[in-house]
Amino acid sequence: MIKNFVLFFSFWLATMGQSLFAQVVKVEVVVNPSGGFQLLRGGLPYYVNGAGGDVFMDKTKACGGNSVRLWGAENAQEVLDEAQKRGITVMLGLWMAPERHGFDYSDKWACQDQVAQFKSVVSRFKNHPALLMWGVGNEVDLEYSDFAVWQAVQNIAAMIHEEDKNHPTCVVTAGIDVPEVQLIKEICKDIDILGVNTYGDLPALPEKIRLFGWDKSYMVTEWGPNGHWEVAKTSWGAAVEQTSTEKAITYRDRFTNYIKKDSTLCLGSYVFLWGQKQETTPTWYGVFVGDKQTEAVNVLQEVWSGKAPENWAPQITKFLLDEKNPSESFEAKKGATVKVQLKVAHKDLPSLKYKWEILPESEFTKSGGDVEKKPDAIPASVKGDAQIGYSFKVPLQKGAYRLFVYIYDAHDQVACANFPFYVK
Repeated sequence: MIKNFVLFFSFWLATMGQSLFAQVVKVEVVVNPSGGFQLLRGGLPYYVNGAGGDVFMDKTKACGGNSVRLWGAENAQEVLDEAQKRGITVMLGLWMAPERHGFDYSDKWACQDQVAQFKSVVSRFKNHPALLMWGVGNEVDLEYSDFAVWQAVQNIAAMIHEEDKNHPTCVVTAGIDVPEVQLIKEICKDIDILGVNTYGDLPALPEKIRLFGWDKSYMVTEWGPNGHWEVAKTSWGAAVEQTSTEKAITYRDRFTNYIKKDSTLCLGSYVFLWGQKQETTPTWYGVFVGDKQTEAVNVLQEVWSGKAPENWAPQITKFLLDEKNPSESFEAKKGATVKVQLKVAHKDLPSLKYKWEILPESEFTKSGGDVEKKPDAIPASVKGDAQIGYSFKVPLQKGAYRLFVYIYDAHDQVACANFPFYVK
């Protein structure tokens, strides 16, 4: 019986009990000898190569990533424990209710209640060894008008510093501007790191950080392809999405030439999104389609680890409808047959599998990453193959649509693209 108890306790210790007995790891921002900033974890330099989201953590680790980001603390215990098993860390978010959802930051009682709720979260998780830092809010500056939100940010950050002496605080904003930087500097004295969510404007971020007067360290807390608000639009207002291949080029350029290059002030980044979600389209921001990885994951593995993957995802080199590109506002009559020009590069072209789908243009788009509903798919009547070319019949109902193509290889990888069109 004693032997069985020992075996049971050993198993429990290796799984459920590890976070209870493991020791807190101190994380701090310090000024390095060159005058810049550096993140230290356990006394050692720690540059963040992070993934936004808590899925596919084994892949995060395998690609050379070392941290994941949570926007809220709903499943924090599970994620922290799973991260600890893999030797990676967690930026744990405290989800401040945004003004656009009806929260009144001039209501001192509501703000005090919010601080009290967060205090219980901080108290519970502050000693977990996988905790890297606290994310105070996410884009509370998006569509806001009440500057009292910054005092709320300060109150939360001050509470964290009082409760937890071992982890820094990071406020996360939707881009930056001069008034915002000055408000944070003036009011939020207990914020250690400025976290910026930025997409098409990322190349300008290092210059803006300095020009706008931020004098502490910063991180890029969300980044990826061009945002749906930053791209060309069709005549009916549909945003033109980059192909997975174009996105992969973007990821490489933005990480190498802007994030990693700013070694003086930037402590690292979290790519958005390590997973998949519906936001304008089901493919815009995720680096996965279902459980299949896109070429962006190949690129991130190479820039994070310095080693390219053995198998590279398919690449889309051409995707046109009747010789027109997506920004040319392609229109067709009901039921018309349209030619599709699609070219793909891959080392094993015969092994590729193709999936086509037509979606009505989304009518459920929202702001700030709020939950959206994916439109119901329409069966795509696509004929042809990679050798002779493709054609499809457009729907019989007037309106705006997108033609999606997904190209799968034998290594759980996918290329994807979509083309907006209008049925007259």
